[in-house]
Amino acid sequence: MVGAPPPPDRVIRFDDGSYWAFPAMRWTVSNFRQLMPTVNVSRGLGPVAALPSALRDDLDAVRFTPLNSDRPMTWRESLDANYTDGIVVLHRGRIVYERYFGVLKPEGQHGAMSVTKTFVGTLAAMLVAEGVLEAGQRVDHYVPELAASAFGNATVRQVMDMTTGIKFSENYADPNAEVWAHGAAGNPLPKPKDYTGPRSYYEFLQTVKPEGVHGEAFHYRTANTDALGWILARVTGKSVAQLLSERIWSPMGAEQDAYMSVDSIGMPFAGGGLSTGLRDLARFGEMIRNNGVFNGRQIVPAIAVGDIRRGGSTADFAKAGYAQLPGWSYRSMWWVTHNAHGAFAARGVHGQTVYVDPKAEMVIARFASHPVAGNAAIDPTSLPAYHALARHLLAAPR
Repeated sequence: MVGAPPPPDRVIRFDDGSYWAFPAMRWTVSNFRQLMPTVNVSRGLGPVAALPSALRDDLDAVRFTPLNSDRPMTWRESLDANYTDGIVVLHRGRIVYERYFGVLKPEGQHGAMSVTKTFVGTLAAMLVAEGVLEAGQRVDHYVPELAASAFGNATVRQVMDMTTGIKFSENYADPNAEVWAHGAAGNPLPKPKDYTGPRSYYEFLQTVKPEGVHGEAFHYRTANTDALGWILARVTGKSVAQLLSERIWSPMGAEQDAYMSVDSIGMPFAGGGLSTGLRDLARFGEMIRNNGVFNGRQIVPAIAVGDIRRGGSTADFAKAGYAQLPGWSYRSMWWVTHNAHGAFAARGVHGQTVYVDPKAEMVIARFASHPVAGNAAIDPTSLPAYHALARHLLAAPR
């Protein structure tokens, strides 16, 4: 997509699906706004919160052994292996490592994918801590339109922790999975004349059927986050994009506006539509590492951060069968490792990450465009790399 216009053999389009084919996707993830309608997440008019820089030259050589492998790898090698587009490492609030690859530039924005969910979950945790939202209340109390759906008799907490019993497959390899019907409903393009399905995210949520029992097991399902976004909009009178701007992005002193993709009626995609600058993603992680304090302000209530860091039910999480994530849990749309460092993370398909290691006083923000969507293809390299870097920073803090 270089040129004005680009040559025919380099054109990427949203309407024909070429935007999501690899390797074209490596351009797309840094340019969503050129291909689809979006809504701004304003940083406001205040000053940018500084991120001091103290770059180090010893991190590229940090070595680790990937999961299920006997061949060591360096930190620098892992970045290429996972199709990294940009990465920032903070140690004690200072940038100690920053790299950009391919299309992404420091002033650019990149799709956060399901890291979006963590922002939405954090907003919900804030409102619960403030008493605006009641975690034990049923969903249909706040959104009567969902009463007849599988969400209606679930609690807000069950939606926040994805322990709802809903029929929704997230298997991207299955063309009949509900995730594709969800995507079709949210697609902002005009629908085919013979299309009879839902025409917005909100319409889709009303069609979700029950499967299983609420509160018994963790099931990662994007529809939960869109339902939570609707709940937040109903109790505040503001969209997720507005809330994110007012409650996090502007108070945090972000250096760039962010933006969110929207459906045909202008509703933000709460489950995965956010694009941000990389350093702002790091600012968010640093704020959470500091118990909600950043830019001289208590932005997220400390009680909400503490609840996130304690995590959810490891027994419920284990039922989901994540073989590479033993002992983990999920709380307010954060992934909690329960490892010796108390690390927790926001995670998105194709390699998007905010990884917070409290013991090492480290935050990693990474954007990537791995050709395989699922983190199962990325975790064997990424997770041991993150922990190795944390151990290195603890041993040689500077």
